[in-house]
Amino acid sequence: MTTDLPARMLRLLSLLQTRREWSGTELAERLGVTTRTIRRDIDRLRDLGYPVDGTTGHTGGYRLASGTAMPPLILDDDEATAVAVALRTAAGNLTGMEETALRALAKLEQVLPRRLRAQVTALQQATATIEWARRVPRVDPTLLTALAAACRDHETVTFDYLTSSGAQASRRVEPHHLVASGGLWYLLAHDTDKDDWRVYRIDRIAHPAPTRRHFAPRSVPNGDPAAYVAEKIATAPARHRAIATVHAPADTIRRRTWALAGRIQPIDANTCTVDCSSNSLPGIAQTLAALDTDYTLDADQEVTAYLRKTTERTTRALDR
Repeated sequence: MTTDLPARMLRLLSLLQTRREWSGTELAERLGVTTRTIRRDIDRLRDLGYPVDGTTGHTGGYRLASGTAMPPLILDDDEATAVAVALRTAAGNLTGMEETALRALAKLEQVLPRRLRAQVTALQQATATIEWARRVPRVDPTLLTALAAACRDHETVTFDYLTSSGAQASRRVEPHHLVASGGLWYLLAHDTDKDDWRVYRIDRIAHPAPTRRHFAPRSVPNGDPAAYVAEKIATAPARHRAIATVHAPADTIRRRTWALAGRIQPIDANTCTVDCSSNSLPGIAQTLAALDTDYTLDADQEVTAYLRKTTERTTRALDR
């Protein structure tokens, strides 16, 4: 039973932050007090400025609502460590987030217990980030926030979209999920004009606008948003076609390449096909080199011409 009032209030606040809504009975059981005590403690939180909404009646409940300012969060040890590390390392692909993330990190580290501060500091000091020459497009966090809110509120949005061919197009969609993959962000949405599911690169989206029209959420075709987006990425049309028949088991090739699993299909126990098609000729060459075994290639003329030129360049370098 939680008898110490300050400790019980902190525990109550922590519970309210972990779920959208709690019944008074559930909170009373968790804290080992009566529902009457819960009602008094809720009133105390409200007096302190926490916006706790409640409904009356037999099925009444409580939830922490949004207010004019964000109330202090209560995190356990693992949550605090995860947030601190994420603030340090996860903002690299979001435009303009470095300074904001570091300010938030400074506030968090200031109140971390000494034991946790030492753990976070050790992890950060032992972690380094490699900057690759070819960087993925960065995403505006304001854009991510707007799309995430539309997904949460089931609100139709419109936006301008830059297609893979470089054309500008207007879209009107019902947004369902945000999916991150390989440093890129994707929006999974149902296109109202085409009446079909579509996957959009978020770095190609501009000027999103809410319509204040809400929709009933749909079920993703295969029930798994990430798997569906991965399948669509793997089967998306590419500028350059290249299909390799590889003399190695599919599982072996999956371990050797960065190719999506859906692009590697087994033929038998010792042979598979790898769809290396891409908008980048160097990218195709890199995937083929990573196969590290014999293969035959069915590819467009520009792909074979590029590979011959690369082979000739390598041969001249070796001859020298």
